[in-house]
Amino acid sequence: MSERIPPLRRRMVARDPAEEHRVATPLELLFDLCFVAAVGQAAVQLHHGLAEGHFANVGIGYLMVFFAIWWAWMNFTWFASAYDTDDVPYRVLTLLQMAGVLVLAAGVSSAFRDYDFTIVTIGYVVMRVAMVAQWLRAAREHPEGRTCALRYAGGVAVVQVGWILRLALPHPWAEVGFAVLVLAELAVPAFAEHRTQTAWHPHHIAERYGLFTIIVLGEVVLAATASIQQDVADGGWSAELLEVGIGGLLMIFAMWWIYFKHSAVEHLRDSLRTALAWGYGHYFVFAAIAAVGSGLEVAIDSSAHKAHLSTVAAALAVATPLVIYLVTTGILHSRMADAGIATLVATVAGCVLLVVTALLADVLTISGAVLVMGIVMALLLAAGLVIQHTRAREPTR
Repeated sequence: MSERIPPLRRRMVARDPAEEHRVATPLELLFDLCFVAAVGQAAVQLHHGLAEGHFANVGIGYLMVFFAIWWAWMNFTWFASAYDTDDVPYRVLTLLQMAGVLVLAAGVSSAFRDYDFTIVTIGYVVMRVAMVAQWLRAAREHPEGRTCALRYAGGVAVVQVGWILRLALPHPWAEVGFAVLVLAELAVPAFAEHRTQTAWHPHHIAERYGLFTIIVLGEVVLAATASIQQDVADGGWSAELLEVGIGGLLMIFAMWWIYFKHSAVEHLRDSLRTALAWGYGHYFVFAAIAAVGSGLEVAIDSSAHKAHLSTVAAALAVATPLVIYLVTTGILHSRMADAGIATLVATVAGCVLLVVTALLADVLTISGAVLVMGIVMALLLAAGLVIQHTRAREPTR
């Protein structure tokens, strides 16, 4: 094995967006693993809250925490695609961001339990300050992109002051402040890049999002497996556990296949609006995938009579994130490819069947409902593949 020595320092200039063989780096993969630890903590708290029947509060808390995780991950990902130098200062600032997300992860339980976002905010601001430092370095060392980089640095820095001040706001102004600051965060990239876009690499971006999708799916596998293992240890194998296991595996496999059925590479650079819509839409993709894992755990608890909610509610804990996932991926794919009316009809039909199955959970039992929902996902995947291949064989006009 040849020795690869990272440079102590190199000038931070824009990467070539047409660079051949651009792939994710080992540092980016380590970065993702730290972030998925925070995703796992959020999913654990969602599971516990849903199992106790606290739908509204735990749902809002989950969406708030997940935004902090996803937004910090997304900002680093796009910056790295444009300016990754892989030198010592870059790696150290990336380490600081990894430390920040682990601090955030440590505060997830208090955010859900006590609605105390202090630790989450500290971890988030640490990550964002590191990002400001990266943008300031890019502004100094890459004159051609200085205006864009300074807009990023200034915008991110100002919003972080808002996050810190938000901690002093009482209810319900804290929630209002959160919504305003989310909009401010989302506006920064549009403000910074409305005239000149950074030199991010479309293939690299698509690969990074795909890899994180797989990692979050892996978190679902881990969560569901751990719950099944615990139930087996408590009472041994049962037909109900087998049904949940098969249904859950079908869901995970279908979600993976549906996501990678279309490529976004060719159209990501079409316009800034396309890139932002695709990037922002993945908030719902990632959050829904992780929530499916929590829903499967709730279903397992319900099957073992450990959950404090109705059978229908437990089934809806699985069906709801599946529907969100299907709707979001359907919209994202439609922006990147001519999906056609048949795909739209199939997606709507699949979502309706998932909800109807959940509403019939008292009749089907929770394990039976999960199995049927897994079959629905598999059938929807099969329908999508048939439609895709049929359209590919049609003569172009």
